[in-house]
Amino acid sequence: MPLTVHVDVVAPGRIPLMWCLIAFIVTFLVTRTIVRYIRRNADGTGPRKWWQPRNISGHGGLHIHHVVIGVVLVMISGVTMVTLAVDGGVGEFTAAAIVFGIGAALLLDEFALILHLEDVYWAEDGRASVDAVFAAVAVAGLLILGFNPLSFFDIGIWRDDNSVLARTTVVIMAVLTLALAVVVLLKGKVWTGLIGMFITPLLFIGAIRLSRPHAPWARWHYQDKPRKMHRALERERYLRRPVVQAKLWLQHIIAGEPSFPADSEVDAELDREIHAAPAPPASLDAKPQVAADYAG
Repeated sequence: MPLTVHVDVVAPGRIPLMWCLIAFIVTFLVTRTIVRYIRRNADGTGPRKWWQPRNISGHGGLHIHHVVIGVVLVMISGVTMVTLAVDGGVGEFTAAAIVFGIGAALLLDEFALILHLEDVYWAEDGRASVDAVFAAVAVAGLLILGFNPLSFFDIGIWRDDNSVLARTTVVIMAVLTLALAVVVLLKGKVWTGLIGMFITPLLFIGAIRLSRPHAPWARWHYQDKPRKMHRALERERYLRRPVVQAKLWLQHIIAGEPSFPADSEVDAELDREIHAAPAPPASLDAKPQVAADYAG
């Protein structure tokens, strides 16, 4: 009899989340395609066919952003899932999760609009929406694969052992894990901190390694250490270059014109992103030479 091996790609109980992510990704890609089509044909003078996408307008020509539809769908699906929390089955939860994924995609696609309270969809600031979508996909993907936040400790201990010692140990380990995540975020390593909440060894690596030069940690601890700040700047520019190239390329495809970024554009982005943290106000006069030493 042949030996068969069954491998679950999706963690048990995560089927609704998988369909939520699929709906999220499909909706985001379709939405970006439609918006780019509308923008490309905005100046057209010919009559529009019934099937051609167009902006949604309300009374008096009010432009209705698709974030509004996203908010409505997220609220409806959220209330539905809360209602199903006791007696709902997998099928019902999956349907609600799909609606939630669609709404979340429409919402995060205009995250920059909410953040800046102005329409920056096609501007430089509008790329915050793409970053938010990348973060959401990464977190959902890790959850689907079976990773859990604060994975350093086994939550099963809490369920199986109700002794004071066991539960105190779980709480202490959770607090220490969160403290590591805070240190990593203060060092400016957002993605390491985000993924490290699911894969804890990354938090130890991020907490030990050098801070990014513009981060609060560098502002507090590197002001009187120009060599360390210079090392942080050099390391940041060297390591960030391929990341910036890939990010700009993806953003060009999703948010703008599909082209590989030129070296001048990459250098400009590096110059914009990579800089030394400003000195704390109390030390501006006391250490005037430190900032000049960073480039030395």
